[in-house]
Amino acid sequence: MTSSDKATGHTTVAIADRRERARALRGAGWTVPEIAAELGASKSSAYLWTRDMPLDATPEEAAARRSRHSRRVAEARWAPYRQARDQEREVTRARVSGWVGELSDREVILLGAVTYWCEGTKAKPWRPGANGLQFINSDPRLILLFRRYVVLLGAGPESLRYRLSIHESADVGEATSWWAGLLGVPVEVFQRPTLKRHNPATVRRNVGEAYRGCLVINVLKSARLYWEVEAVMEGIALSEDQSAPAIM
Repeated sequence: MTSSDKATGHTTVAIADRRERARALRGAGWTVPEIAAELGASKSSAYLWTRDMPLDATPEEAAARRSRHSRRVAEARWAPYRQARDQEREVTRARVSGWVGELSDREVILLGAVTYWCEGTKAKPWRPGANGLQFINSDPRLILLFRRYVVLLGAGPESLRYRLSIHESADVGEATSWWAGLLGVPVEVFQRPTLKRHNPATVRRNVGEAYRGCLVINVLKSARLYWEVEAVMEGIALSEDQSAPAIM
């Protein structure tokens, strides 16, 4: 086979590949101009490769195709901006996360008290007696911070009770194992989960494999620890920091 024959063979294969790709794109709802631009071919070639494949059989298909086209155009337009934004976000995350460094016991106590006051169970005018600390959250970082906080205050492993609050449609066993792994405790220490009834009329976003419900941590015999949380929050509210602002 001469070099000319080899070149002709390669060209034939390349055209066949492009034709196959063009038909696949047409099947996905691409227009002839879009296919031509994607493959670097002329519009006439793109038409010849796909002329037996009409775009829309019904008005609904036409509307769906236009919607897909709009999404592709938007994605092509904004993809570079999103990429630049994501890169900047990662740089910021690394810089500020490194700035935090090691936390002192005092800092953990302050952060833990604020965290609990935002997300924990508190005494109310109609329920003035504080029975102890109960913290519930779906964010593993806050869960770990709260446990670090109460352990620092003297709460031992035997005084901590864990319970899952999760929708009944979720994989309760997998979620329990995930939380147990995060905390480094046996699954057996978890109490019976609280299952939320599934309401088909509710549009939920927290679904899928990443949904693991909320974890409830109860600290037994912690009424006095609750008093300490109250006192820390009062001290924070009354404090007047005159130091220079921190620079991250």
